[in-house]
Amino acid sequence: MTEAPARTQPSNWNLPNALTTLRIVMVPFFGWALLVDGGDSILWRCIAYVLFAVAMITDKIDGDIARARNLVTNFGKIADPIADKAITGMAFIGLSIVGDIWWAVTVVVLLREWSVTLLRLSIAKRVVIAAKDLGKLKTTVQALALGGLTLPLRDPDLPDALQTPGEVLFYVSEVALAAAVALTLWSGYEFFRDVWRQRATVTSN
Repeated sequence: MTEAPARTQPSNWNLPNALTTLRIVMVPFFGWALLVDGGDSILWRCIAYVLFAVAMITDKIDGDIARARNLVTNFGKIADPIADKAITGMAFIGLSIVGDIWWAVTVVVLLREWSVTLLRLSIAKRVVIAAKDLGKLKTTVQALALGGLTLPLRDPDLPDALQTPGEVLFYVSEVALAAAVALTLWSGYEFFRDVWRQRATVTSN
């Protein structure tokens, strides 16, 4: 009886990993664009929005490509969540600096995000906690809220025709942020609960 051939590990040099690396490289540029002139530049806030949108879109694309083409690598498993948390973390911190998000919200969310990410990475070789639909919904709502707040929606230099729509979109983004925070905390609770249920596997070896 012949043995099945060993499965070849995909090369780290692939499109999904390139997109993940691009997202990491974009983080400081996004942060700089968001904070130009203390966040008061309409042009640079719009550029920051474009960078953030590209990062969020490629976050979805690289995962889909990796799974569809069997290009999931150990590098991708580690770098992808880091890239995701880096860009959203920079958005939370930058928007707190310019006064569009309370620092208390940013601190609570980042503590949850990075604690879950670090724990997920630390146990990745021993147990897999699959992403739940609630976590995916959290990511989507969080991205929409942060993207909306990145735009210069309340800038007094906006054309008069955009002032009222800008105010409305700003408050819609604030409501979306509140929903994202609630989803962030609840999905974090679900993650830690699932880890606790699998603690025997996590602490073995």
